Amino acid sequence: MPTPQFFADRLKAETAAFSKVTRALPADRLDYKPHERSTSAGSLAWQIATELDALVTLLETGTIDYKQGRYPSVEEIATATESSLERLIEAAKNVTEERWNGPGKFLWEGNPVWETTVSEMAWGFLFDLIHHRGQLSSYIRPMGGKVPAIYGPSADSES
Repeated sequence: MPTPQFFADRLKAETAAFSKVTRALPADRLDYKPHERSTSAGSLAWQIATELDALVTLLETGTIDYKQGRYPSVEEIATATESSLERLIEAAKNVTEERWNGPGKFLWEGNPVWETTVSEMAWGFLFDLIHHRGQLSSYIRPMGGKVPAIYGPSADSES
């Protein structure tokens, strides 16, 4: 199996967990932070959505110019996350080996911060996204929500 197809398969396997965690966020508590130095729940959820969208651009162009911006509502974040995941899975299925193994560049608001291959960057972003999803899932219960099952049942899930 070509590596981009494996990447697409892994994304597909993670899709439900990203959606469940985002949709479990209490809509009226997006400003929640477990500590003053922590990122707010809304900003963290929006970061996940915008990173997924940035990965689509990476697979299409070889470059990400990341700008996060202010988070919208939970519904808009969830919709953006789900839409970006769908587009990203398709982009991974269709990326050429030349692009996948070619140069990748990550810009933070126009400033270069990371250069490697597109494949290394894509995998790095996926691991970062899963990390942030776990971080976000730990916010849900203190926010007054119920933590969904991710890789198995949670204390709040039905099964």
